[in-house]
Amino acid sequence: MARNRIVVITGASSGIGRASALRFARAGDCVVLASRRGMALRELAEECRLQGAPGALAVPTDTTDEDAVQALGAAALARFGRIDVWVNSAAVSVFAPFVEVPLDDFRRVIDVNLMGYVYGARAALQVMSPQGRGVLINVSSVVGEIPQPYTAAYGMSKAAVRALGVSLRQELLLEKETNIRVVTIMPATVDTPFFRHSANYTGRQILAMPPVYSVDKVARTIVNAARLPRNEIVIGAASKAMVRQHRRHPKSLEAQMAWHVEKTHLSTHRSADITPGTLHEPDRSPGDATATGGWHGGRRLARRRFIGSSIAAAGIAWGLLRLRSRVGPSAR
Repeated sequence: MARNRIVVITGASSGIGRASALRFARAGDCVVLASRRGMALRELAEECRLQGAPGALAVPTDTTDEDAVQALGAAALARFGRIDVWVNSAAVSVFAPFVEVPLDDFRRVIDVNLMGYVYGARAALQVMSPQGRGVLINVSSVVGEIPQPYTAAYGMSKAAVRALGVSLRQELLLEKETNIRVVTIMPATVDTPFFRHSANYTGRQILAMPPVYSVDKVARTIVNAARLPRNEIVIGAASKAMVRQHRRHPKSLEAQMAWHVEKTHLSTHRSADITPGTLHEPDRSPGDATATGGWHGGRRLARRRFIGSSIAAAGIAWGLLRLRSRVGPSAR
C-alpha cells in the first residue's frame, strides 16, 4: 500500500497502540485513534498531525461496547471513505492465583482482550470486504502460545485472538478474498505502562519479565506488517526460541515458564497494594499516557545485541585459534 493509508488503532492512548500511531503518522498515514481516554487521544492526534499524519482523528471508544466499535468504524469511513488497516491493540490483564481472581475482573479481561477484538474485526471486515482490500492486525502475545501462571484470563484471551486470526484467514481463503489479510502479532514482554495498569491481587509487585523488548520494535513490526502482511509474527529471537521449544518439548518449557514468572515477573521482597488497576476505569492522569513504561526495553535490547555479538565474535576467535593450532604444526 502507498502512503496516506487510513489506519484505525484501538488502545491508542498508551503502549503499543500509541507507539504504532506515531510510527504510522511519520509514514504519512491518516490515523483514527481509539481508547477510553478522550483527552489523551486528542493530544495524541495533535502529535500525530505534527509528525505528518493529515487529519488524525480521535474517537473515544470503549472496545467492550459493540455499538461504540461500530461507531468507530463508521467515523473512519465518514471522514476518509475507506479503511486500509485496522489494528486491534487494546488489552488489559489481572495477576492473581486462578481461584482468587474476582470473576468480574476475569470477565473484563475476556471482554476487552477477546470480545473487543471480535467487535473490531467485524467492523473492519464489514468495510474491507466491499472495498476488496485491507489488512487486519491483531496484537496477541507469546503468552497466547505459552500461557503463564497467575494470568489465566490474559493467556486464554491471547490464545483465542490467535485462533481468531487462523479462522478468519481460512474464511477469506474460501471466499477468495486474496487482498484482505489478517495478521497476528505475538510479542513477549514489551516496555509499556501495561504492568502498572494491570489488576494485581498477588500482594507482590509486578515486574517486566525479561527479556524486555522496546515498544518501538513492536510498532515497527506492526507498520511493516501493514505493508507486507504475514500470517503470524513472533517478535524477538528469545520469543521465537520459546515457541519452537514449546512445540517440541511442552512439559519442560512450561516448567521453565512457571519458574521464570515466579522469580522474575513478581517481586520476591517488595509488597504491592491490592488493586483492580485500570480494568474498569482508565488512569486519567496526563503523565500516564505514554508509549514506554520505564522498563528500558530499548537499552536492554541494545545490551542483548551487544552481548550476543560479543559471544559470536568470541566463538569465531576461539574457532580460528583451534584451526591454527591444528594447521600450524603440519604447515611447518
